[in-house]
Amino acid sequence: MKSEPDTFGINDLINRPDQTEHWDGVRNYQARNMMRDEMKLGDQVFFYHSNCELPGIVGIMEIVKEGYPDFLAFDPDDPHFDPKSDPQNPRWMMVDVKFVKTLCRTLSLKELKPHEQLADLALVRRGNRLSIMPVSKDQWDYILSLE
Repeated sequence: MKSEPDTFGINDLINRPDQTEHWDGVRNYQARNMMRDEMKLGDQVFFYHSNCELPGIVGIMEIVKEGYPDFLAFDPDDPHFDPKSDPQNPRWMMVDVKFVKTLCRTLSLKELKPHEQLADLALVRRGNRLSIMPVSKDQWDYILSLE
């Protein structure tokens, strides 16, 4: 799961009550579907800092609440407001995440790209800008071995 550290970084999550927060503002159907259909209670996910000096994986979070409607889509005063999203038939979803740990160091995108074992990882494929991407168990284990 990607976030810009200027907007919401891993330290922001650490400083939340119970180190838990909803992951809101996702406005891409493919990413929404992953949150709605694939993320399950107890799943672990990487926290990735994007659009910063050193983009990369900085930590691990756990899903503590499965997909539910992103209530910010209904708030006209919120930057993530979507006037076409209906509370009776919500268009956008969110999950709640809890901080698990920070990595010993940032595993940068530049460092991850050349590894043949990660060639199928969505993150390293050219042109992939999704904020949420799947990671297989083999990819997860390999990435953690680089730490």
